[in-house]
Amino acid sequence: MITIFTENWQALLTGLGYTLFSSILALFFSLIIGSFFAILEEMPYRILKIIARIYIEVFRNIPLLVVAMFFYVVVPMYVTNINGFTAGTIGLTIYTSAFIAETVRAGIQAVDPGQMEGARSNGLTFMQAMFHIILPQAFKYVIPPLGNQFINLVKNSSVLAFVAGFDLMYQGDIIASTTFDTINTYIIIGVLYLIITMPLSYYMRHLEKKLS
Repeated sequence: MITIFTENWQALLTGLGYTLFSSILALFFSLIIGSFFAILEEMPYRILKIIARIYIEVFRNIPLLVVAMFFYVVVPMYVTNINGFTAGTIGLTIYTSAFIAETVRAGIQAVDPGQMEGARSNGLTFMQAMFHIILPQAFKYVIPPLGNQFINLVKNSSVLAFVAGFDLMYQGDIIASTTFDTINTYIIIGVLYLIITMPLSYYMRHLEKKLS
């Protein structure tokens, strides 16, 4: 195992860097997109509710690999040329945003409805009340499930290996195929994923206790 790491540490660290970069990008944009569709579901317009519900249900019920392969195969064929890293990251972002939308919506619904009514009666628009009063409270309710979504996102980033995204799993597949030491290679890959996810998991637990 040590030999595998010492002989391939540069490739492993490169893959780790791609995994972290993809995860951070997907985390940032999925939180924005997910919150946007969560707000649409709570707006007093039926057509917007329908659009948000279709988006959420479609991408929650399609496998992540299918979404990533769509951007890797179909988009370059008919729209524009994008590489595997970009295709995988976009797929990961869209897929995760659907789950985050449901999580944020649950947080919004957990806030006392009277607060929205009070804000509107004091002259705030729906969006002003949502951004200044409702969402700050909603995010405090949903920090634990959001943390779980972010941890799942990091693990799901391994989908980049299927679209030549140069991530950690992709590098592991190459190392395993060239050294024929499959067991030790994937043990190292698993440990590197733990190095990313375990601190995040402990931090989310600490944050949850602090807020409670």
